Amino acid sequence: MKRAIRQRCGFGCVICGLPLYEYEHMLGFATVQRHVAEEITLLCDQHHRERTNGLLSIEAVREANASPFNFMAGVSRPYDLHFEGDECEVQIGSNRFTMQRISDGIVLIPVMVDGIPLIAFTLGDGHLFLSVRLFDGFNNVILAITDNELVYKIDTWDIHLVGRNLILREAERKILLEITFAVPNRISIDRGRLLCNGVCLEISPHEILVLGWGRIYGNTTVNCQGGLIVGPNSPPQLKGFFGLPNLYRYPA
Repeated sequence: MKRAIRQRCGFGCVICGLPLYEYEHMLGFATVQRHVAEEITLLCDQHHRERTNGLLSIEAVREANASPFNFMAGVSRPYDLHFEGDECEVQIGSNRFTMQRISDGIVLIPVMVDGIPLIAFTLGDGHLFLSVRLFDGFNNVILAITDNELVYKIDTWDIHLVGRNLILREAERKILLEITFAVPNRISIDRGRLLCNGVCLEISPHEILVLGWGRIYGNTTVNCQGGLIVGPNSPPQLKGFFGLPNLYRYPA
């Protein structure tokens, strides 16, 4: 039922699109004493409090529920993540990529395909910025984090941000990405698939399975700007701990 509500509401507050939300019984649970998907909507904390305190009318909520903010925009409302410091760490399966005491302009790219950073931390003007690109099997970007700003397309089967964990599902029990934001300077990807230009990286808590090649697990890098570098078009100045210039690509 909750998934059906999330899908109907565009995976965000129906009024403002924020991906941090609560489930609101539009008729009031105390009155109806039932859980019916069509009677429940999504509101962010602010709009939920306004509704509870009588500062937001039920008519306004019903109108937004009939035409959710994110469906009008086509993507979620941008949400700012909060990263900071001069150290960062990315955990992918059982592999750890770290940078310590970094300075402006230094970048950590744990995964790059054909010169496209799929995950990156950058320090600029004293601020730590996270960037992520998540593609579907047709090479369309379905989630992007650009300098800490999170935006996702709403035609994904399911998207759920709970606490620090963001989970995208392609179908029931089929996770496309599960990522944990451990502020101020760390993220972890426990399971999912990173796709780009026909490259497929299957991630589990124990390893990265490179489709058509083999497994990568149990590695730790410290102050190595590049991690897994796939493809021939990576910047030559970026040195990775593991390079795969020629790799099987699944057909588009």
